[in-house]
Amino acid sequence: MPKLTLDVYQNHDTITLAQLLLGCELVHESGSEGNTAGIIVETEAYLTDDPACHAYRRQTPRNAAMFGPPGTLYVYQIYNHYNCINVVMGPEGVGEAILIRALEPTEGIDLMGLRRNEAFKTGFERYRNNTIDSTTADGQRNLANGPGKLTIAMGISRTEHNFTSLTTGDIFIRGPVLHDFEMVTTTRIGLTQGVDLPYRFYIRGNKFVSKK
Repeated sequence: MPKLTLDVYQNHDTITLAQLLLGCELVHESGSEGNTAGIIVETEAYLTDDPACHAYRRQTPRNAAMFGPPGTLYVYQIYNHYNCINVVMGPEGVGEAILIRALEPTEGIDLMGLRRNEAFKTGFERYRNNTIDSTTADGQRNLANGPGKLTIAMGISRTEHNFTSLTTGDIFIRGPVLHDFEMVTTTRIGLTQGVDLPYRFYIRGNKFVSKK
């Protein structure tokens, strides 16, 4: 499948693309480490007039990537440990993005498991299970079913990938690779503002979604 081109990010609004990304595949070609990929099964949209959006008030050093051209990656850190990956949308200077919340692993599954387990050892992960067994169905389901989990599994970091382009960098989106599914539209998770906005989308019945 070819990667999504710049016009895809330029010619869709944030809500529409948050829905269209479901079933597409996020890919990281990480050189000597190897490739990892996963089908996007859950997204959240954040708009410039949305009080939950990082760009709601003004541009800051932390959210500056959100104001870049569409198709830019905005990677931010939460809880001083975990990174979250976002697709920048809207015209340059506006500040909108799509959070990728969960993936169904498709490539480099052993590498994903290794990265997750290494994160446990170095203290950068605090999930219930102490190790991930990527050879089991339960282990694979737990590899990338959350925004912090998937960036560890995919080897995505704020220092290396914030501000990079999905059309020219080593992280890109291709597809769609999954078709004929039903989409659920609901409210977003873990917010104190904008909690009633129906800006979260996921594939119904997919076991890799972070929370039904």
